[in-house]
Amino acid sequence: MGLFKSKRVVYKPVKDVNLGPDSTEFYLQANVKAPRMTGILVKIVAWLLECRIIGAFLLYILKGNNLIHKYITNADIEEPPLYVPLHHFEDHKEQEVKSLDLALTPPDKVQVAIDCLPTTLQRPINGTKPSFNRWTIMDYFRAYSSGDITPHMVAERFIAAVDESSKPTLQMGFFINYNVEDILRQANESTLRYQKGEPISVLDGVPVAIKDEIDCLPYPTTGGTKWLHKQRPCTDDACCIKRLRLCGAVLVGKTNMHELGAGTSGINPHYGATRNPHNASRIAGGSSSGSAAVVSAGLCPVALGVDGGGSVRMPAALCGIVGLKPTFSRIPHSGVIPLNWTVGMVGILAGTVEDSLITYAAISGEIPSRQPSSIPAKINLPLLPLTKSISKIKLAKYGKWFDDCSDDVRICCSGALNKLQGHYGWKIVDVTIPEIEVMRLAHYSTIGSECNTSLDYFQDKNLADFGWDARVALKIYGSFSSMEYIKAQKIRNRQLQFHKKIFSEADIIVSPTTGVTAYPIQDDALKTGELDYVNGAALIRYSIAGNFLGLPAVTVPVGYDKLGLPIGLQFIGRPWAEATLIHLAFAMQTICLSEYRKPAIFYDLLRTN
Repeated sequence: MGLFKSKRVVYKPVKDVNLGPDSTEFYLQANVKAPRMTGILVKIVAWLLECRIIGAFLLYILKGNNLIHKYITNADIEEPPLYVPLHHFEDHKEQEVKSLDLALTPPDKVQVAIDCLPTTLQRPINGTKPSFNRWTIMDYFRAYSSGDITPHMVAERFIAAVDESSKPTLQMGFFINYNVEDILRQANESTLRYQKGEPISVLDGVPVAIKDEIDCLPYPTTGGTKWLHKQRPCTDDACCIKRLRLCGAVLVGKTNMHELGAGTSGINPHYGATRNPHNASRIAGGSSSGSAAVVSAGLCPVALGVDGGGSVRMPAALCGIVGLKPTFSRIPHSGVIPLNWTVGMVGILAGTVEDSLITYAAISGEIPSRQPSSIPAKINLPLLPLTKSISKIKLAKYGKWFDDCSDDVRICCSGALNKLQGHYGWKIVDVTIPEIEVMRLAHYSTIGSECNTSLDYFQDKNLADFGWDARVALKIYGSFSSMEYIKAQKIRNRQLQFHKKIFSEADIIVSPTTGVTAYPIQDDALKTGELDYVNGAALIRYSIAGNFLGLPAVTVPVGYDKLGLPIGLQFIGRPWAEATLIHLAFAMQTICLSEYRKPAIFYDLLRTN
């Protein structure tokens, strides 16, 4: 590659691209050329990038070496840009579902979800007794209803557990902020409702944690920074938080996150690294790191996150839990920091598929006063007792992409998929998904441009308060031109057309959730954060379509690597077809249930002793 020239790519029209298994489309692996940087090195890089002339030169070289110039800047793309991945509602005639009345209140929607759950305790398909079971929302409800345990008792245990997890011996970094007085107030109110025999819903008294990117009173919304809440005060609950409150959930605090969502590790130099409950020396993943870790550690059966680039699914997979990212706009974004408004979505992190379904029912649906003129998107909930009767499901698999991961991940996910196919008789359809790495570059250009634009007014005033890794990320984000942004949206249009063609032949696209398992936290990253774009690209490899194209996706734990670190399998669905995704995740969970392991750091809040 010349210094100021790169090859010009001319993309074939979508109609001329073969998506079949015999396609000659070349699979381009991630070509990340950037060293891992922490400590003094990341400081030096930040200073250099912030120098006007030197910085511009370095950014040009960096973008060229990482193929952005070749595949985006200088590319010739026929398709028009698609700026927002809004999907017109289409009824896919999903199997074994129950339609949710959009006029119902959140507690009533939760009750419909309860009616969709199995009436008996889920058993592993192989008949083996599970070695580890997580407490579910229904377990909390039954315990409270019996009077053996109260929400107040659980709140006290929760507070003690968070305090213990924050001590120097652990430093798990679960929360940015939690308010003991507010937690106890909510728990006491819930306890009184149970004593009167008047719980609002099964979520009444259940502890739910919230990523610190979502407005939730009485807490400031920091976005993982030390300054954003001063510039953008939290004055009201986000829409999804209001719906949880209406169900009686106890909102227990704001979870840690990668600063501004600008990374995949969950290492925050201001609030500490969120550590993985399965191995505290490993990352939890990001950017919804705290939300994934608190669910994995048993502090909450469910938490909310925001997924702009796998930020719910990635940490969920690394921490061994379920992560659900619905269709773009399925959950109102009102009250969420607008860091990346065309790729970000509120998502759900839960210990089980059933709990993700209950929470999904509680918070989904358009805001009535803001309904578009088009037909509102119908919400289907899966009838989980009937999952085994679903027939003729086709799962699209792109082999080269599926296998572009560590050996442990590939072997585990392939084995899980084979078990799923063998037990249910569902068909695997071999396909080709072209230009996947190009889509990652286009998504990066998009999320970077949107984040930089969102923070443009604040950056110069608060530069010294940013973490060093965030300073580097923001300089890269600010380097994308308007032409690059528009070409990235042209690629979005191409990819959506590719995926629509694939979904005309298959119901689901299946892949690993991440290309690697949780990697070690290095001590030199704790104060400055870290830039590790090689591992970052591997972690985000399978996440992009869910965000860039607004498609629903779910990750479910399917096994462990040789070190005992969790591995997730991902299902990507058609727009608005969350019910089918949840059916498949439930089927996969049933198969893997007997192999689930208790995390090394785990708190039992419903213990009877």
